[in-house]
Amino acid sequence: MSALSKRPEHAAVGVATAHESAALHVTGAALYTDDLVCRTKDVLHAYPVQTAHARARIVAVRTEPALRVPGVVRVLSAADVPGVNDAGVKHDEPLFPQDEIMFHGHAVCWVLGETLEAARLGALAVEVDARPLPALVTIAEAVAADSFQGARPTLRRGDVESGFASSAHVFDGEFEFAGQEHFYLETNAALAQVDEYGQIFVQSSTQHPSETQEIVAHVLGLKNHEVTVQCLRMGGGFGGKEMQPHGYAAVAALGATLTGRPVRVRLDRAQDMTMTGKRHGFHAAWRVGFDAHGRLQALEADLTADGGWSLDLSEPVLARALCHIDNAYWIPNVHVRGRIAKTNKASSTAFRGFGGPQGMLVIEDVLGRCAPLLGVDPAELRRRNFYAEGHSTPYGQPVRHPERIARAWDQVLQSGQVAERQREIAVFNASSQHVKRALAVTPVKFGISFNLTAFNQAGALVLVYKDGSVLVNHGGTEMGQGLHTKMLQVAATTLGVPLRWIRLAPTRTDKVPNTSATAASSGADLNGAAVKDACEQLRARLLAVAATQLGANAADVRIADGFARVLGSKDAGISWPELARAAYLQRVQLSASGFYRTEGLHWDAAAMQGSPFKYFAYGAAAAEVEVDGFTGAYRLLRVDIAHDVGDSLSPLIDLGQIEGGFVQGAGWLTLEDLRWDCGEGPTRGRLATQAASTYKLPSFSEMPEVFNVALLENATEEGVVYGSKAVGEPPLMLAFSVREALRQAAAAFADGPVSVCLPSPATPEAVYWALCDARAPRARTADLDTGLSHV
Repeated sequence: MSALSKRPEHAAVGVATAHESAALHVTGAALYTDDLVCRTKDVLHAYPVQTAHARARIVAVRTEPALRVPGVVRVLSAADVPGVNDAGVKHDEPLFPQDEIMFHGHAVCWVLGETLEAARLGALAVEVDARPLPALVTIAEAVAADSFQGARPTLRRGDVESGFASSAHVFDGEFEFAGQEHFYLETNAALAQVDEYGQIFVQSSTQHPSETQEIVAHVLGLKNHEVTVQCLRMGGGFGGKEMQPHGYAAVAALGATLTGRPVRVRLDRAQDMTMTGKRHGFHAAWRVGFDAHGRLQALEADLTADGGWSLDLSEPVLARALCHIDNAYWIPNVHVRGRIAKTNKASSTAFRGFGGPQGMLVIEDVLGRCAPLLGVDPAELRRRNFYAEGHSTPYGQPVRHPERIARAWDQVLQSGQVAERQREIAVFNASSQHVKRALAVTPVKFGISFNLTAFNQAGALVLVYKDGSVLVNHGGTEMGQGLHTKMLQVAATTLGVPLRWIRLAPTRTDKVPNTSATAASSGADLNGAAVKDACEQLRARLLAVAATQLGANAADVRIADGFARVLGSKDAGISWPELARAAYLQRVQLSASGFYRTEGLHWDAAAMQGSPFKYFAYGAAAAEVEVDGFTGAYRLLRVDIAHDVGDSLSPLIDLGQIEGGFVQGAGWLTLEDLRWDCGEGPTRGRLATQAASTYKLPSFSEMPEVFNVALLENATEEGVVYGSKAVGEPPLMLAFSVREALRQAAAAFADGPVSVCLPSPATPEAVYWALCDARAPRARTADLDTGLSHV
């Protein structure tokens, strides 16, 4: 086992530890970006001037009326930008639009006021003259208008036409599914200040402080070292704060530069929902071939992502969707094409899973719809097509530990008593005309690492003070996921000291530079390895000091539980504080900078070939639902999950991430229904679901009555920090089991086997219409009139 993976005895990692800020969270004492405003003097408040056109030509923006509003200090516009008027890494997102409004709610300028109310009234006073232009709101409209942006990747393996020719069954179909609002509890926020040297300090709710730093410097015409960005913590991120916060930080920094006063930006909920991007919605057209035994032979698909008005992260999101269209299944012949529709909506962005869920949803929908047509149980069809030893993905990466797919699957079947419950469901359905139940099992295989190889690096700075206390800085950000808790456990394990002696500092760009986003589920992998590297340097120095103090060879000294002792000795040894003091007196450096780069990665984005992922995370879930035939309303009765996290760094944190990810996935697939006005009236392009009153989120009533989560045992991952695996994103896709159970429950209302076409999200209304279709004679598989064609 590698030094990175080897775990010492009595380690702090692997212990169920509460979140390091749990007490602060539940008592309201935890500080977030906007909480700092009341601690800052003379703060100005920024308010956006949003427009009411999906697309329009800007004729004039008159700000003079705003300046006459009491309390208004200044209006920020493109003319005020000293650097480049752009907030996107693709240079296609003007911070202040000058020529064209690109989506309903697009902010053309920002008003600064002594109070938030003054700024709001000032924003209302700004007069915007705009000439409406034709707007594209849906993917279908963009396709019809040939409106696309960015790269068009293609994923190939084998020969799909030969695969179809040799297939006993060939089906084709289409599937369009919605995006998802992040709905983090803390909306986007930034607080910027300027010091006496003209240097900028920005507090930002951002998953990517280094990129926020770069964009702020870019807008202000400064060098990166003149801008410092700090992230205390976030009240949720889910990918929505990977790119989107940069512009808001730049607005605050620009205002602070021009006025010499601190400037606060905080979006209210409606602003955040209308101005920021969502998970990408997709349209998929597919053709699939199976042999006589139900084994996949060929898959051809066209995936079209709704990118919104600018590129943002749509290209890597689409690439990851293509890379995950196989999910856990071996498909020998593959040809998948991708493209990004340009629509007049807020730019779609990163969201937990980053395209992976969209790609995986396509193949799960294909299998769920085709299983009845093949006369095969859906669970058996999935099991029959699992990856096996020696298989590789369509992009050429060998699938390591494929047996874990079946292990997780079997663990769920056994612990969830699936076979017994399936028999009980059959009895229940036979005796119940208007209420049906179903149980579905689905697997997950998810690649861990950034597709862009350069992002797979991290740094850390660890300081030991003379009293033995330890301060850890690293490049990852905390958004409630427990990353800081895991880093404390990694540092304590590596140094051999109790957790209580270690503190974590807020993430800052002047402590750890050039960091990658805390995203792609790689936060613990990357930053944990960097923290471990820094701590190992310190431990090596302190072992040498201890050796001189104890009169032993450094190789014979161990530090554990806060004491340095000679192996085999019964002496008390030297306490950690004494050791730190001795090192200082000997002029031994007590700070270390750690670094880590993920090895073994390579990726050709043009050819869509290589090994972009360090490893795959596996899992399986079984979900049981009950559906009312009169309304389509349903209950999630029970969920059983087995998930592979390697050797967990922090089991309590990981269990929470699995539960939370599953629930968020279930929300996307069954409840959260984004709606835009697609009519031809003056509100065309307006987001209609811009509050919790109109956008349904999962609540306690949607939680499963029985929710069992287990970590896959004996799953150490070689070459990763202390043998652990990522856990942030993969559990979201376990929720496919809920959607597939709803499909099977709708099918249970039919007289015989039926292929059900189920929209996503599968809201009660959608389920109702699906079960109505299942009841109709035309839905019988014998007629093959199911929304699919059979070749």
